[in-house]
Amino acid sequence: MLVKTILRLFAAAVAALILAGVLGTLVPRPFRPPMAAGGPRTHRILVLRSPIHTDIAVPLDAVVRERFRFLADAGIPLDLPAVRYVVFGWGGRAFYLETPTWSDLKPGPVLKALTLDASVMHVDLAGAVSEPQPAVSGFDLDEAGFAALLDFIDASFRRGPDGPIPIPGAAYTRLDGFFEANGRFNALFGCNTWTAAALRAGGLRTGWWNPLPWSLDLSMRLYD
Repeated sequence: MLVKTILRLFAAAVAALILAGVLGTLVPRPFRPPMAAGGPRTHRILVLRSPIHTDIAVPLDAVVRERFRFLADAGIPLDLPAVRYVVFGWGGRAFYLETPTWSDLKPGPVLKALTLDASVMHVDLAGAVSEPQPAVSGFDLDEAGFAALLDFIDASFRRGPDGPIPIPGAAYTRLDGFFEANGRFNALFGCNTWTAAALRAGGLRTGWWNPLPWSLDLSMRLYD
């Protein structure tokens, strides 16, 4: 009897998560389209997707270079001639730092990702990105939306007395780096919900709850 009860509760929990995922994708956030500011949409940002994670790539211009000059101070080479985008992602500290590839997957980081973990910001650089392609979605923002997006990203970096806090020795390549971040990570409100919130700050619409890349992608195809 106890086993049957546990199985029923488990099945109910799974069904509730599936329903929440469907509704979270199909119900837009904000519910009403934001009022258009009327300015030209001259800033093209990209959403980069993997099977479990999303990043936001912003074009490297003078405004971005000045706003995030602390990246260069931390050793990220913004001045390389081939750099076209700065790529930002928010995620769980253990999974991000201890799992650079799938072959490095270990139980500890997975457990923290499924429960509760500290967060970090990952910053990478990219050259020219061709469109369209399956793992890339592009969106055009006006001046106000782009500024608001940069504000949201900037506010995600945790700061100490000297500004954003780089994590020494934490990098996948010579082009990227990690910084301490604000907020706590878990599987239900993780990297993809951060991406969705950043996009909404820039004036775009997402689903109400987008914990997975496919959910975020589908909702933005519907509403943007």
